[in-house]
Amino acid sequence: MFNVFGMLKMFSVNHRHISNSQIVVTDASGKPNSLLTDLLRDVISSINIFINIEDVLSVEDLVALFSERTPLPADVLSEYDKILKQEILRINFATRKGQIELIFPEV
Repeated sequence: MFNVFGMLKMFSVNHRHISNSQIVVTDASGKPNSLLTDLLRDVISSINIFINIEDVLSVEDLVALFSERTPLPADVLSEYDKILKQEILRINFATRKGQIELIFPEV
């Protein structure tokens, strides 16, 4: 199984790192989770602004770089760490919506 970090390292859209608007977190039935989607979109935005994901080897390295390069508080970095380590059941490409749905197990 993949986790969110592995997915972020692997996927690109049009040879660029994915944008935050292209990602939605859902449960197995396809119901969107707006709280986790917003958190993941925030992580992706921060990556796209501050970090070259290709140079990062682990979640711990990524969170350490966020700590060095951003003013994010420890509690936010902790939430980033959690979502980056979250396992993904499946990935659905919703082509009509132009989105990638990350299907999380029940959390």
